[in-house]
Amino acid sequence: MSQVLDAPPRTAAPAPDPAELAARHGLTVSGARPTLPGYVRQLWQRRHFITAFATAKLTAQYSQAKLGQVWQVMTPLLNAAVYYFIFGVLMNTKHDVPDYVPFLVTGVFIFTFTQSSVMAGTRAIAGNLGLVRALHFPRAALPISFSLQQLQQLLFSMGALVVILLCFGVPPSLSWFLVVPVLVLQFTFNTGLALVMARLGSKTPDIAQLMPFVLRTWMYVSGVMWSIDAVLKDQHLPRALQALLECNPAAIYIDLMRFALIDSFRAGQLPAHVWAWAVGWALLAGVGGFIYFWKAEETYGRG
Repeated sequence: MSQVLDAPPRTAAPAPDPAELAARHGLTVSGARPTLPGYVRQLWQRRHFITAFATAKLTAQYSQAKLGQVWQVMTPLLNAAVYYFIFGVLMNTKHDVPDYVPFLVTGVFIFTFTQSSVMAGTRAIAGNLGLVRALHFPRAALPISFSLQQLQQLLFSMGALVVILLCFGVPPSLSWFLVVPVLVLQFTFNTGLALVMARLGSKTPDIAQLMPFVLRTWMYVSGVMWSIDAVLKDQHLPRALQALLECNPAAIYIDLMRFALIDSFRAGQLPAHVWAWAVGWALLAGVGGFIYFWKAEETYGRG
């Protein structure tokens, strides 16, 4: 009896380290953020899903309307008609702007591309939580596919724009080939913005209610309905305000598209170093937006 009482107490075996145990059995953290190169590879592997999803969303967008896909062209055209009556006729902004109708329609179509991409990106995660929580895939696929959807819709509208240009006496020229690099740069810029807004909208859904007011203000200062070049010549504005108007990314892509398509829109009406600005904005938004979205990859659909 004394020998039992005098025996030293047994000590429990140390619990195995969870990290070592997981590594031993090949377990990884569910939903962990991959490395940036690995994330890019995952997106590339799902490129077919991204394009198919964008096409399906575009097809379904007007499936309940009797005119169907015709609204892809009619919507921006009707907006342009309203802006022409209010700004071109009532406010006479068409004064000293040659080919005002092509000028206006081009601005409306190009800004609508950016506007729609931003709005779609804002709802990309919050509006697709069922898909996000049910399937494992890189979440950036959603805002990218929505931006691609808006690019496809713009290409439909560009057909109507070409008809308008020809009807108003704007002849085809070699400069029309500049449309391709302009659209590539703008698409990169729009996608970056959509990625930023997707992350913000996933945590604060109320941003989707605020964005229409922000985008409407952005449109009014981007020279969609009026010529920034003419205003800067006629008004003695502060230099800082002039720089903001000239470096506005939406205005830069609109002006480049007008320069490419409208022969009366001369190179002298473009801001200085306009192509450098266009590339810079595309890289800043595209790369910066992608990294910003990737950093919160493991949080989407949680909570």
